[in-house]
Parts: sequence; C-alpha cells; structure tokens
Amino acid sequence: MRLAPLLSNPRRRLCSLNPSLLTMSPPAAHLATASNPDEDLCASTYFPAEEETVLPSAVPPPPVSAEERVERAWAHWRRLGSPKMMVAPMVDNSELPFRMLCRRYGADAAYTPMLHSRIFSENEKYRSMEFTTCKEDRPLFVQFCANDPDILLQAAKKVEPYCDYVDINFGCPQRIARRGNYGAFLMDNLPLVKSLVQNLSANLHVPVSCKIRIFPRLEDTLAYAKMLEEAGASLVAVHGRTRDEKDGKKFRADWDAIKAVKDALRIPVLANGNIRHLEDVKDCLEHTGADGVLSAETLLENPALFAGFRTKEWKEDGYDGGSGLDQGDLVIEYLKLCEQYPVPWRIVRSHVHKMLGDWFRVHPQVREEFNAQSKLTFEWLLDMVNRLKDLGGGIPLYRNNSAIQTTVNGLAASNA
Repeated sequence: MRLAPLLSNPRRRLCSLNPSLLTMSPPAAHLATASNPDEDLCASTYFPAEEETVLPSAVPPPPVSAEERVERAWAHWRRLGSPKMMVAPMVDNSELPFRMLCRRYGADAAYTPMLHSRIFSENEKYRSMEFTTCKEDRPLFVQFCANDPDILLQAAKKVEPYCDYVDINFGCPQRIARRGNYGAFLMDNLPLVKSLVQNLSANLHVPVSCKIRIFPRLEDTLAYAKMLEEAGASLVAVHGRTRDEKDGKKFRADWDAIKAVKDALRIPVLANGNIRHLEDVKDCLEHTGADGVLSAETLLENPALFAGFRTKEWKEDGYDGGSGLDQGDLVIEYLKLCEQYPVPWRIVRSHVHKMLGDWFRVHPQVREEFNAQSKLTFEWLLDMVNRLKDLGGGIPLYRNNSAIQTTVNGLAASNA
C-alpha cells in the first residue's frame, strides 16, 4: 500500500515527530542543552498548526503468499523508480540536510542515520532531534537498531507514514552494538533476527528492508539472506565485509559474495562497499548484478560523488579540475541546507571536518581555529570557508564529462 503524499500544503516543508513543536513559538522550537552548545540545533524552526497527517489504518496488511510478497517487493521498487545510487545510513551523518545535498548531486534514494528503536519509541525529544524529513526527501529508508520485536514495531509505526522502507540494522560492527546486543551482533541469534523481520512485515503497510554484513563462509551468508527473504524482507542491502572487517580502507568489500546473494534471492538486493567514484557504481552493478549501490565514507568527503566528481585521491588521466566545483562550495551549500533543515551543531561540525579535510591539511592553522570554536555560527563558518579560499591551496573536484556520459548511459541501460 502506497501512502498519500505527506505534505499536501507547500508551506509545510519540514516534518518532525514532535507534535508539540506545532504550537511552539519560534524561539522555543529547538531543544537546547545549554551545557554543550554542539547539542543545540543550528537554527530555530517553526511549524504552523495545520491539518494532521492521515496515518495508515491500524489494521495490519493481510498475509500473502511468498510469491505475492516477491511481486509486491518488485512493484514497490519500480514505483520508486528503481533507484541506483543511495546514501548509506551513517550515525550522525546521513541526516536530512546532508541527504538533501547528496540528492542534489545524483543520489536518488537515502537512508536516515541508525535510530535506536527503544529510545525512539519512548523519548519525544530524541524523536524530534534525530528524525526529520520533508516532501523532497524520498525515496527514504528509515533505519532502526533493535533486539525486541514489539519495541521495534512501536518505533516503526511512528515513521511509517513518512518513508518508503523501514530498515533494520543488522550490520553495525561497533562495540556499542555489541554492548547493546544489536546490529551485526544479532548474527549470533538468527531466531531473533527472523522474529524482528516477521513482526514488522506482518504489521506494517510499508515494506521492510534489512542491511546486513556477510559471514566468513559464503554458505552461511546465503542461508542468512534467504531466511530474511522468507521472513518477509522486501529488500536486502549487503555490506560485503564481515563483522570483524571494520576498516573499509584495509579490507576490500567482497563483491563476489554480494553477487552470490543477488543470485540466490528473488527480491531487490543492494551492494555496499568499495564505491569511491561514479565508475565504481557501474563496475559494482555489472559485477554483482545488484539493483543499486550504497556509499558512505566517500560521500562524507565528496557529496557530489554520484554526479561524477572525484577528489584528488581518485583523480585519473582525463579528469580535470575545471569543473568549477570544490569542497568549499559543497560546505556552503550544506550550511544553507542546515539553515533550512536544522540539526545539532555537532553534526554540522562533523560534516565540515570531513568535507574540508584536504583543505585543513594545507592550512592547519584554520583547522585549529575551527576546533577551538566552542560555539559555532553560520556566519563564522562561512567566513572560515571564504578565508580558506582566499588563502589559496584549495583543491578542486575533478570531472571527465565523456567518461561520466558513458557511465550514465550504462546505468540507464541497466535500468531499462
């Protein structure tokens, strides 16, 4: 079942899951934490009191056969336009303004950061601070970590009207996931994994997707992926590294394993890993047969990746810096989006560090000034970018228009 558009009124640009914000005066609309300015929202926002969004019926979707579930999975995927290039889920990094920046430069779908299902279902402040969206922010995957099927369902019900998939994180390999018993550490408890997927699939009107890592043994990975499909998943995104392979620069993602999963499943499969530039997208899709790719770390440095721009690290013959775009320009665009879609300053600080990393290495004194700023403002940040540009040494983004056109034509042909 497809939902009606969320924002029928064009004035209502931003959706927050804190209904009390609808009646707050502008100065009170953000949730300040005076002890740490980085936790404050970077701008105030105001939501006029308007008509309530119509939520789906509380009656769960009727059970369907396995064949019909596969047909529905593909029908939904095609209705979304069969997106090829997606922003991967990144804690504190794939928030609304960054998603919108990546969409400007070729991303045609995106994941939210991982949200903690229990905190999300219980804490209104967490919901309002950690999840925002707008009508242009589609297709959208909302990702949760969880280890309790009922709590996960409660959280998923709150975002169901605002997304195209509810995604379950089975891939986080960090120690916090081990301590919390979620993410990739649920690979040790497959019955629980199955119950999480089954409960969502049986009770949501939007499809359920799963993001996973591979097992060391291919046969275990295939059994895992097939179990997810049988439990009701409509899409599986495969990070081609094991739980222990945390360093993406040290360990190459295993595209052969992703191909094997794609060949084994009947639902859409996405590939995650080794996407450094646009040509990698084409190579990955050709190698794996996947239906789309996700990129994470590279996008943080270069949000224009999917538009064919490369950083100096990946420059090849035929790529020149005459594109007229650099990472300073992307930071300015991002800051303007943050004014429109406010997020905590800690997130802004993180993105500026990532996007301007190469520039800061040329001008470490500016980085030191940035790090010393306990309270950021848009004016100070814009001035910093302009000072970096004036100092020289800025590094352009590189582009090869003929190579890009060849890649784009190949992607279009694969989507036909």
